[in-house]
Amino acid sequence: MRAYRKARLNVSGRDRLRAGARPRSPWAIGLQQLRRNRGALIGLAVFALIILLAIFAKQLAPYDPVLISAVDYLKAPGGAHLLGTDEYGRDVFSRTLYGGRISLQVGVISVLIAGIIGIVLGLIAGYFGGLVDGAIMRFIDMLLAFPGILLALGVVALLGPGMSNVMIAVGISGVPGYARLVRGCVLSARSEVYIEAARCVGCPDARIIARHLLPNIVGPAIVLSTLDVAWAILTASSLSFLGLGAQPPTPEWGAMLSEGRAVLREAPWLTAFPGLMIMLTVLSVNLLGDGLRDALDPRMYR
Repeated sequence: MRAYRKARLNVSGRDRLRAGARPRSPWAIGLQQLRRNRGALIGLAVFALIILLAIFAKQLAPYDPVLISAVDYLKAPGGAHLLGTDEYGRDVFSRTLYGGRISLQVGVISVLIAGIIGIVLGLIAGYFGGLVDGAIMRFIDMLLAFPGILLALGVVALLGPGMSNVMIAVGISGVPGYARLVRGCVLSARSEVYIEAARCVGCPDARIIARHLLPNIVGPAIVLSTLDVAWAILTASSLSFLGLGAQPPTPEWGAMLSEGRAVLREAPWLTAFPGLMIMLTVLSVNLLGDGLRDALDPRMYR
């Protein structure tokens, strides 16, 4: 099936060239490939729905997520409380909606931190090489010596608990992946003819990096960022589960899982629904990331 798709794309491309049509860009071909990937489209739809639920949590939530009600102690799902209540009488549905805001925010901001730092380090190391490359990559190797969750735990322990520190910790633990990816792309691209031509005409290094090298790593960086959002949400939820992230009474999926442990047998809905949201979010983002990886891979449509 994959060989058939390649052949069909090549044939259609030759037909357009014979007809005098303008050849499509790799981004246009990648978008066409993405539209044909059902798994990626399903992941995109589910992830978009989760984002909309988080954005409009204030309008959709029937109760204040931190409002305590002694008369609504551990009510089962149904009636006035769609997903039940917790041990403080707080509405689980409302807390789950608001928890999506925090979890998604942590995932996106952590990936931005990791991407910006990692891309800058990777560009500098790959382009200049030598001692600069050696120093940066030894620093990256030092970070890689620790598992991601352990490195994040160490940073949070150093900075203190809180969602802001969790974002920084998760972002720092994600830097090595971007740095190694970008460095590899730059090493393969800096020997190309157009880079040598830019140097010959006197282009400064900053212009070569920004105008010629940076566009080459946009596709791989987008794919890695999409996949890293799922990892960042899982890591942040793990830290909140351990009590190092969101502090009570802030509604956050990992913190809600931690709070529901004590009454897991009596009220399984306290952990079931936040856990389900984490699973759906991670699954949808991974499906979307896999689809983007296949769509932006030039070998798929050569």
